Amino acid sequence: MTDTDMFKDMTYDSLNRQVDGNHYKKMKIQPAHFINENSLPFAEGNAIKYICRHKAKGKKKDIEKAIHYFCLLYTSDAADERSSVDLGGRRI
Repeated sequence: MTDTDMFKDMTYDSLNRQVDGNHYKKMKIQPAHFINENSLPFAEGNAIKYICRHKAKGKKKDIEKAIHYFCLLYTSDAADERSSVDLGGRRI
């Protein structure tokens, strides 16, 4: 369970305004806040963002975007190990 009090000392005024919709503002913890507080890199942050918003905005397209970022992460990590994985007919 997440302790939401841990986010109360840090405020991001920019999270009070959202361009193009309100799908993030409806969340208890906005993805941008979580991503910044945990110092996540770009690909990890985008995967989280798309997973969090898929029901409220992009539906299947956001899941596909999240999978794309997971594939980028996997490819990056796998390149270090010289391995690959079959994702339904696509090797990464």
